[in-house]
Amino acid sequence: MTTNSKKVGIFDAPYRALTIGIILVVTTVAFEGLAITTIAPKLAQNLDGIHLYGWIFTAFLLSQIIGTMIMGQQIGKRGVAPSFIASIFIFVIGIIIAATSVNMHMLIAGRAFQGFGAGAIITCVYYSITLRYPDALRTKILAAFSSAYILPALIGPYLAGLIAEFASWRFVFWCVLPFIVLAVFLTLPSFRKLQKAEGTSAAQGGHKEVYAILLALGTGVLLTGLGSISDWKGMALSAAGVIVMIQPLRKLLPAGTFFVRKGLPATIMSRGFYVACYVATESYVVLALTEVKGFSADLAGLIVAAGALSWSTAAWLQSKLDERDYGKGRKKRVIIGVGVMIVGVALVITVIGLPSGGIVWAVISQIFTGFGIGLANPTTGAIALQHAEPGQEGEVSANLQFVDAFGPGLSIGVGGALIAISETLEWGIFTGVMLALTAQLLFILLSFVASFRITVKDN
Repeated sequence: MTTNSKKVGIFDAPYRALTIGIILVVTTVAFEGLAITTIAPKLAQNLDGIHLYGWIFTAFLLSQIIGTMIMGQQIGKRGVAPSFIASIFIFVIGIIIAATSVNMHMLIAGRAFQGFGAGAIITCVYYSITLRYPDALRTKILAAFSSAYILPALIGPYLAGLIAEFASWRFVFWCVLPFIVLAVFLTLPSFRKLQKAEGTSAAQGGHKEVYAILLALGTGVLLTGLGSISDWKGMALSAAGVIVMIQPLRKLLPAGTFFVRKGLPATIMSRGFYVACYVATESYVVLALTEVKGFSADLAGLIVAAGALSWSTAAWLQSKLDERDYGKGRKKRVIIGVGVMIVGVALVITVIGLPSGGIVWAVISQIFTGFGIGLANPTTGAIALQHAEPGQEGEVSANLQFVDAFGPGLSIGVGGALIAISETLEWGIFTGVMLALTAQLLFILLSFVASFRITVKDN
């Protein structure tokens, strides 16, 4: 690529169309994700499935892993544009199934289709970034990637809460469809041009699709077992799930990840833990605010919006800092970001434990967690892509997508299992939520430890 990236920005002529397309796609997926977080407690109640609450998110995230891996292979064989169309189609099927659900199991099935489609869609986006943008511009496009949450964060959670409170949660799903149509209409031409300009050979992925399916099945078995761990059958299922998961994890993660080896493995490990913590904390905060603190769904949505907006602000800030120090301070920004998240999660647990009130501190806690991940997330993305060897950019992109889906899928599932155990033992929803949030504090502490083993290459 001959373009001087120091003088050309992501909205300048060489990148403008693709940048706008990426933002539109991410905005659509973000709107749906933030909206569902807000209405999840109400739809779980209406479908008599509070004990399956965690599966609303876990089914989505585990299927996202499969969609990521399968589409990562298909892009190399068929190109970005056909893969993108297929991804959108599957996502829409999931929306329709969820919107017409008559029980919790049907809803979970719809969420699984949505997750597959969303994972495939974002894989198309990441693949395009690795093909088209040089390293000096990647933190900027990844920051724009994060800033695509601004509009959904402003209107998504609150609007979804209002619709759920005064109409029906089903309309929240239906409202997503027009945004999807608009995103496809405005984005597809950019992906078609990219395909023609940047044709690539078929991706080398071995049997990653098979490993992704095995991992999703193994994780599902583990989480099902954890939900009834007090019974011997639950113990047996949990053990079987772990056994099934081991080999797929070894194949789907970079070598050395289990041992937090310096470089890419440590970057992936740290990112996996802090993303897991953030998404799960956000999900269970809404449940706690509505079911424990008695807040309305729309008010809970506003609190969630504070975290999302803080994320976008921090992502913009890190792009400016990265430009100033030419990427030399990336490791420090990750460590600081994860540290700020620790404070936020600790505040969340404190707020939920208060006997009454706490709305101001709830907002502050979300601002802390959002700012922390906004500082760390685009930075770890840039560091990971920096470690990619020539020709391996697609594989590293898949690694990022994998941990972004598997980490939250596991952490939310663990939280859901703790709530299910609490319900079974009649400890109450408060105890279950507190246990779920405490588990997230452990995840973010592990991320903090791993972040010190991140290394940054010179540009």
